Amino acid sequence: MIIDSLLDTDFYKFTMMQTVLHQFPGAMVEYKFQCRNPNIDLRPYANEIKQAIQDLAALSCTKEELDYLRTIRFFKSDFVEFLRIFRFNPEFVTINTQDKFELSIKGPWLHTILFEIPILALINEIYYRHQDNYKAIRLDGEKRLHDKIKMVVENTQNEAFVFSEFGTRRRFSKEWQGLVLKVLKNKLGEQLTGTSNVYFAKKFQLKPIGTMAHEYLQACQTLGPRLIYSQQFAFERWAQEYRGELGIILTDVYGLEAFLKDFDLYFCKLFDGVRHDSGDPFVFGEKMIAHYEAHRIDARTKTLVFSDNLNFDIALQIYHHFKNRIKVAFGIGTYLTNDMGIPAMQNVIKMIYCNGHPVAKVSDTPGKTMCPDPNYLRYLKQVFGLEQ
Repeated sequence: MIIDSLLDTDFYKFTMMQTVLHQFPGAMVEYKFQCRNPNIDLRPYANEIKQAIQDLAALSCTKEELDYLRTIRFFKSDFVEFLRIFRFNPEFVTINTQDKFELSIKGPWLHTILFEIPILALINEIYYRHQDNYKAIRLDGEKRLHDKIKMVVENTQNEAFVFSEFGTRRRFSKEWQGLVLKVLKNKLGEQLTGTSNVYFAKKFQLKPIGTMAHEYLQACQTLGPRLIYSQQFAFERWAQEYRGELGIILTDVYGLEAFLKDFDLYFCKLFDGVRHDSGDPFVFGEKMIAHYEAHRIDARTKTLVFSDNLNFDIALQIYHHFKNRIKVAFGIGTYLTNDMGIPAMQNVIKMIYCNGHPVAKVSDTPGKTMCPDPNYLRYLKQVFGLEQ
């Protein structure tokens, strides 16, 4: 089995799942897969992918895994007990290969939310297994990894530069991600602050990192009272669930300007910081610092988490630009888990419907916007004052 543990997923899937259990247990959703690489055809691997998804149905949390989750202070006992009985149901997943490879996930949010990361990871692993020069690619990846570590060591002496690994969804393989984390921990020590992958956090005694993803704020477009209030509704419900824990929130479901309009003094004080995932990171950071200062808040008490297509070069530039002005942290994904000398697959699975209504993400990066209904997208842009 490619995925052999329910914990082999991103931490924010569990934090969102607990919120869904307590706040939105009846929500029905639909997700859609998209491969952004125009020259990759996944249809030859469709049967293997289907079988790997079927294999997910055999997974359940072990006693040891449940005991580990209980050590995380903000996971409530009823949520851990729900995970005890949780099973993947592959009937919620549909694959169509008539014209191109298409995959959708449709069903109760509570029972489909965990599909995204394992499916993305297993599609990647199956695809790369079939590359003719697999072993050579793997060796090149090892060389690149050690070159990165050398660069970090040489450029961060006496610096407080730290980062986390965020690469599960686009990893070359599970085995490779494990090796990357083992080497990073051994060579860089406390500069590696954690990983988004819960399985490897447990295995290597690292901190599991993550709060929320785009799907949470997208779903709130239909679960909240009115679309214009959906972002604030999402923030409020998150605060109700975690009472001060998990205080980093996502900024780019409607673009930064729309986020800042909703991120008022109350939310500025309530949350520890924000996460950047699209658009120019330097422009983003400057605007966030100015926003905090405009609300009479010392930006040095807040945190910016950068996680958009980072490598160590960019992360270090960001770090030196903002250090001593605001706390900065970094989530580095594909660059660590799938920088193998060949183009990495750019696969995503995004929520497109909630309770039968379309939902959308309007990114600060062109090409990342995703919505099944152009009329709804136009309406959303009008409501939030976005450029048409």
